Amino acid sequence: MTVSRRFITGQDVQALPEGAILDVPKDAIITDVAREWIEKKRIRLVAPETNPSVQPEKARVAIGSDHAGFEMKEAVKTLLAEEGISFIDFGTYSTESVDYPDFAHAVAVAVAVGRTELGIVIDGAGIGSAIVANKVPGVRAAPCQDATTARNSREHNDANVLTLGARLITKETMAAVVHTFLDSRISEPRHRDRVRKVTKIERKYSRGV
Repeated sequence: MTVSRRFITGQDVQALPEGAILDVPKDAIITDVAREWIEKKRIRLVAPETNPSVQPEKARVAIGSDHAGFEMKEAVKTLLAEEGISFIDFGTYSTESVDYPDFAHAVAVAVAVGRTELGIVIDGAGIGSAIVANKVPGVRAAPCQDATTARNSREHNDANVLTLGARLITKETMAAVVHTFLDSRISEPRHRDRVRKVTKIERKYSRGV
């Protein structure tokens, strides 16, 4: 019988915000680089639920931002809470200058591994975070500036991560974009066929998450 063990790498830990909680299976192998990051970022290691009949509740949305998107991220959180939509906030948690790749990566990984259904990342223009998120296999991130592009990204491209530019849109527009993104779905067979082609290309060059 083959025993499956999970490897915790430095990249896994580096993507987490400081003070985060990391589920580590009992037989997991943690690399030396990962241990350095765990200590540096004061990550708390916990064992996952051992009862297989009890599964952690899956949140609908992973959300993150850099310092430029912090205030809009907080507004998005309020919107989601009012709608009763569950979410996980991956930071940042202030307007202190940070690097957008760290937070876009964390959100993208959460979506890619199935921890959440969708992701929302906010930076100054929404472009950098989209580039980062799209480096993660399984993620289709789309920068949207209005409801039309948000709907198109979901119905035509099956986007699973929305990126927003806090310096380019108003909070009113943000609300319309977020609502449209969350409420839209891909449906027509021709669009599904095209997304499958995109996935096939991705798999050709990807080693997975």
